[in-house]
Amino acid sequence: MDEYLAGLTTEKINPNTQMIDECTTEEMLDLFNREDATVPASVAAEIPQIAKAVDILHRRLKDGGRMFYIGAGTSGRLGVLDASECPPTFGTDPELVQGYIAGGDTALRTSIEGFEDSEEEGIALIERCRVTDKDVVIGISASGSAAFVIAGLKKAAELGAATIGVVNNKQSKMSEFCDVCIAPVVGPEVIMGSTRMKAGTAQKLVLNMLTTGTMVKLGKTYNNLMVDLKASNKKLVNRSVRIIQAATGADAEKAAEYLRLASMNCKLAIMMMKSGLGKQEAEQALKVCDGSLKAAVRMCAAK
Repeated sequence: MDEYLAGLTTEKINPNTQMIDECTTEEMLDLFNREDATVPASVAAEIPQIAKAVDILHRRLKDGGRMFYIGAGTSGRLGVLDASECPPTFGTDPELVQGYIAGGDTALRTSIEGFEDSEEEGIALIERCRVTDKDVVIGISASGSAAFVIAGLKKAAELGAATIGVVNNKQSKMSEFCDVCIAPVVGPEVIMGSTRMKAGTAQKLVLNMLTTGTMVKLGKTYNNLMVDLKASNKKLVNRSVRIIQAATGADAEKAAEYLRLASMNCKLAIMMMKSGLGKQEAEQALKVCDGSLKAAVRMCAAK
């Protein structure tokens, strides 16, 4: 038996759910819910570490770096999910935030757990991605022991990249190879060892914080409005109009008109309405302010 794995909190037996197979359906679901309710507190305890990670990400991405998630199994799938949601939510280039899972895209739908143990694959991934000293690599592993992830982090560090770990155990093997290690300890799972449950939920919350926090600092929002979204379908066009209304106080007709004038760019439409500038001048003002709508509006107001 691997003594390291046997000692992990995520591998322990949960005393609260030992008789789960004798529960009624509602009793069983109540147990799930009560255990899940403990997860946010475990994430809250890690906010100082999450803040350090967001500040690293902000600095690196602002200076032209990229953000990579690497993981295996559930952890890898969560990283790919979070990365894939950044372009439609924040209007980012798909290259800016990337997610990779051990075993490749096939592993998103089919369990290919063996790749978790391959150091060679972890190293090869970092090399294929051409990671540099501008980038940040985030390793995700509930146990903190996945060889694929650890090897990837080590290789990234050798190349000068910043390294961040997201794990669910303290003093994990992975923590040795991270500039910052985020470790929300969720305790034993409802079903012993099923880390897609509380551990996966904690990881999802952390990844949400990392990307959303970084994007807010990069000027991807105006107040709490998602102004850099891509208006790529009817729902998102409608949402863009409502965001423009909220930011400017305009009615829906005028908001829709400016969205069209701005080539369906929500942020640009707001900039044009708030500043009175034409499309090209508004684009230039945003460029000068590194894409921050609030900074650009204030700059124009001060002139």
